[in-house]
Amino acid sequence: MSTSAAPTLTVATAALRANLQAHLQALERQLLERQTHARLLLLAALAAEHVLLIGPPGTAKSALARRLHHAFDGARYFERLLTRFSTPEELFGPLSLKALEDDRYERLTDGYLPTAGIAFLDEVFKANSAILNALLTLLNEREFDNGAGRTHTPLISVIGASNEGPVDESLLAFHDRFLLRVPVAAVSDARFAELLRLQDPGPEKTTTETILGGASATVLGHAADPAQCSATAPLPISAAQRLAIAAARDGIALGDDALAALTALRDFVVQQGWPMSDRRWRQLVGLLRCAALTDGRSQVDALDLWLVPYVAGSDAASAQRISDWFAHTIVQAVVHEAPWLTRAVQGFEQQLDIEQQLPSEDGDAAAGKLAVARAVGGADDSAMLRMVSATLEAKQRRRFSSVHVAARLAQVDEIIERAQADRAPVQAALAALQARLTDRLWLPPDLAQAWCGAHTQTLAALDQCLARLRHCRAGFQELPLS
Repeated sequence: MSTSAAPTLTVATAALRANLQAHLQALERQLLERQTHARLLLLAALAAEHVLLIGPPGTAKSALARRLHHAFDGARYFERLLTRFSTPEELFGPLSLKALEDDRYERLTDGYLPTAGIAFLDEVFKANSAILNALLTLLNEREFDNGAGRTHTPLISVIGASNEGPVDESLLAFHDRFLLRVPVAAVSDARFAELLRLQDPGPEKTTTETILGGASATVLGHAADPAQCSATAPLPISAAQRLAIAAARDGIALGDDALAALTALRDFVVQQGWPMSDRRWRQLVGLLRCAALTDGRSQVDALDLWLVPYVAGSDAASAQRISDWFAHTIVQAVVHEAPWLTRAVQGFEQQLDIEQQLPSEDGDAAAGKLAVARAVGGADDSAMLRMVSATLEAKQRRRFSSVHVAARLAQVDEIIERAQADRAPVQAALAALQARLTDRLWLPPDLAQAWCGAHTQTLAALDQCLARLRHCRAGFQELPLS
């Protein structure tokens, strides 16, 4: 896109973001714990990349693909379950008898994968080599060899699904065609009850016109009003919009912090021994630029790399390790235990307990007075006994000099001051992170909450220690003075 067209794109960003947000809501509707998956699928499609969903059956993989199809205007949908017995005809269409009469080996592709915009291929790794070899060119070049000629396809994105990753090395080239490899797990125990209470949403609608009520999309520079997008069904994303995004994303800068994070990531990936080709690194940068562009930003920053685990990782375990590395190293969302503070608090509490329990030097005389009071007052005069007992117990406690109490208070105040000094940068880091996370279109809310939760947990632990210290301080201050 030319420089002169950039202002138009910037003006249209608010409306585009509002519409994309509406599409994300439509993708997530009544699907629990699928915020990340919905965002990755829609973002990948906008960037013309493919996604592999890896997980057990019945985890809404096909539902997400069918809903994604509705987001794109004029995109045809194709879906197949592949087995080792699947034939090329099932995916690419039957042979043309008329073409055979003219000695041409061509397929009738209308209504099959070569004419689809969004495709869902279930159990992709079970297909035979004849299908996989044809898919390699189709996925990467968006072209299909039909007879002696090669035709361009309107393919936007293929969503593959599998119960597990490839087990045969011959499948690694096909596996690499999917830029995003996203683990899909069953709903967690915490939301199982909510899953059972969900209302049946009914059958998925099968046509764009049905779900969108016949509304037509507008080009990127003339998008509809954001309020209208949120109040009604989302407008379909047109081919013109996708082309405009593809043309504009290369103008998005790669920020210094993002470049440093990518460099650190490469070192980490190499240390782990995980292969990642130059092509995948380039594709990753294109995906990051697409995310920043559609989020209304002029450059990629380090937080955009939240999706890296699904690009550099090949399975759930490696994705989780990269995610943990990113949270600790790049976001620095780490829970700090402050063991020195815990030990100091425990030490003061033990010392306070000891000093409160120390008997006075004339404890035996006080005990004798209490016995006399009981004898004189009798068993029925309980009020008198309580009064005398309280007075004598106070006299039985060890009395301390004001210098001793002042020294204890100074010691506690020193630790409180140190704890508050440790708390201040954590609070500042939390505030800074929350500011950076504000109004992020693609970042999953639960991930942002987890990052902030690390700082919040640290603050809660510090506040608990501070409360215990203040309690100790009050206890030392109430020690009886001599």
